[in-house]
Amino acid sequence: MIDDYRFGEITIAGKTYRTDVIVYPDHIDAHWWREQGHNLAINDIKNVIDAKPDVVVIGTGELGLMQVEKETVDHLKKLGIKIIVLPTKKAYIEFNRLVTTQKVVACLHLTC
Repeated sequence: MIDDYRFGEITIAGKTYRTDVIVYPDHIDAHWWREQGHNLAINDIKNVIDAKPDVVVIGTGELGLMQVEKETVDHLKKLGIKIIVLPTKKAYIEFNRLVTTQKVVACLHLTC
């Protein structure tokens, strides 16, 4: 479960991170960054796809400025993976809602 989020930081299971993160069912990748910064491409989430989640929740930043490429959305849908794209505050709440009933991975941009 994600405890809290505010611009530039997120607290997960009592530990605070100040970098963009991917939250997997069994671990956290605290060194996640995209090749094009504020653009999310398929290559940026290869490990997420390999984890075979039911749902991927994308947090696009406080103001929702990170863009998810259409090809990325289409690729996940083609694989049968549901994708939810929201500003990070709403994304972490949605992740917490789903995490007890589905295999969910969250990719969370913490600024912008």
